[in-house]
Amino acid sequence: MSRSDGRQLTTTSYAILCLLAVRPWSTYELTKQMRRSLHHIWPRAESNIYAESKRLVEAGLARSEVEQVGKRPRTLYTITPQGRRALQRWIGSKSAPLRVESETLIKILFGNYGTKKELLANLRTFAAEADDALEFWRAVAEDYGRGRESFPERVHLNALFFSWVWQQATLNAQWAERAIEQVERWPDTAEPADVEAALDVFRAVLQPDPQPSV
Repeated sequence: MSRSDGRQLTTTSYAILCLLAVRPWSTYELTKQMRRSLHHIWPRAESNIYAESKRLVEAGLARSEVEQVGKRPRTLYTITPQGRRALQRWIGSKSAPLRVESETLIKILFGNYGTKKELLANLRTFAAEADDALEFWRAVAEDYGRGRESFPERVHLNALFFSWVWQQATLNAQWAERAIEQVERWPDTAEPADVEAALDVFRAVLQPDPQPSV
């Protein structure tokens, strides 16, 4: 795997390299595209984009060129042949397992150390985050529906990715709605109101699938 200044390149580095493989970008454009395509699966990428882009140049995986746009200069980054080879190796390498990062979910999981009101507030925060994601991806879908896709040669891959993020956001929204309804019936969060009902959630997973009727 490629290194820069003796340090191994990060997933963020390769995420930027993926975008550079599509076309050259300025740092502003990279940040904007990161927000559109990668924020929901790799939220750390945007904050590190300037430093990571420079690391790619130092590693010989990208090159930078300052061009004048009106009265203002901008730095344009382009992938190099070495960068394309490194990207191909990375795409074919073993990936780390899926990770979910949510401060709100931690507060929900340990909601017994707070009040019912606080638990409901955190569930509503989670629901709002899911609604925001659905609104964001609905706007993306409208762009594609109107034929405004920026990279038609990538529509098959973008569609695969879109189906996952849409279903994930839908699942989160539906789960939050059911959880809020359930918690609203609890007297408090200190102890389970119905132990058997809680255990049934786990037992349901262990039941054999019903046989289809003939």
